Amino acid sequence: MDLHLRLAHWLRAHPGTIDACIAVGIFLLLVLPLGLPLSTMNYEGYWQSVILSLVLVLPLAWRRSHVVLSAGVIAGICVLQLVIGLQPVPGQLVILITLYTLAAHGPRWASLGALSLAMTGTAIGLVRFGAAFGIITGESVLSTLPLLLLLLFLVEALVLLAWTLGDLARSRRMTFQALEDRARRLEVERQQERDLAAADERSHIAREMHDIVAHSLSVIITQADGARYASTHAPELAVRTLATIADTGRGSLREMRRLLGVLRGDEGPSTLPLPTLDDVDVLVQSVRRSGVRVSCRRIGTPFKPLPLGAELTAYRVVQESLTNVLKHAGADSTTEITLDYGARGLNLSIDDDGRGAAALPATVGAGQGITGMSERVRLYDGIVTAAPRTGGGYRVEAFIPYTRT
Repeated sequence: MDLHLRLAHWLRAHPGTIDACIAVGIFLLLVLPLGLPLSTMNYEGYWQSVILSLVLVLPLAWRRSHVVLSAGVIAGICVLQLVIGLQPVPGQLVILITLYTLAAHGPRWASLGALSLAMTGTAIGLVRFGAAFGIITGESVLSTLPLLLLLLFLVEALVLLAWTLGDLARSRRMTFQALEDRARRLEVERQQERDLAAADERSHIAREMHDIVAHSLSVIITQADGARYASTHAPELAVRTLATIADTGRGSLREMRRLLGVLRGDEGPSTLPLPTLDDVDVLVQSVRRSGVRVSCRRIGTPFKPLPLGAELTAYRVVQESLTNVLKHAGADSTTEITLDYGARGLNLSIDDDGRGAAALPATVGAGQGITGMSERVRLYDGIVTAAPRTGGGYRVEAFIPYTRT
């Protein structure tokens, strides 16, 4: 840090020390030398001037910690000086410093009141003590009036200048405080935005992990149960089942590597295409090999192309629905998938006649899977409904509109 910046920081951090040094400096440099008597006959007036100046200078030591109190003490002494008739002393310079301090740090009413009092008191003091300083002489009033008015103008201008500098310092300080508050608020808002972005990214990662792992593990578990049974009755079927398990595991591993590569920000991300609606048939085949009866039919053709992200969303809806069928529908269930391209968008429906809804009445639709489907589809202004069917089984319906152009 530069020297002047360190000095400025130290000055801001030690206002009491600075004020005390100013009070001592004014007393030593202005009061004592300017009040020195010219002859031994003036010692009484000298010490009177020193004591009065000391009383005026002393309140400067707490001019910023107790602004109104310090200014009140100095104002009271000056008013008492006018009433008693004590002549001005070099310590009267503190009036300008007090005006500056009140305008910069004090309340507005005290600042304006001190300005009015200082201007009035200065004018009265100039008239009252004008003769002592040779301003008002025994000559005619017209001969001394121009000089009196000129001095009055200069003194009042000096008083007004001190107040104006203090008011400018107040405005500058308030502007800096406003900028600091705004910077602090912006930093808080940026931190909140980072937290929200991180939470959204965690939710996105959780959806992807669930879609990839849950479906693959459901297929692998179903196939493993079938292979265990077939190993004793139909060894050749067990071999084909184990091959299906291996293929499913490899596919899941590829998806996981792709996802982790994106999270790490690898320079060479995977170039494997993301699943689309064209891959639904492959997904259906993998579920069929698990022993579940699944059919898929397509109705119509797209009026407009769906974005790749929307197609991935539709694929994930089908994948999650089939995962729930594998986990909850039970044996001998039948599932029908319908992809209907309407005039407004794609209508998806996945119906099964299993017992999944009856088996888990309190939790179906409340887990990560259904929630993830709803969040994905809402990104494309779509809707998802998932509920038990009236005649038994479970139905998942989704609508994804075409891209607006």
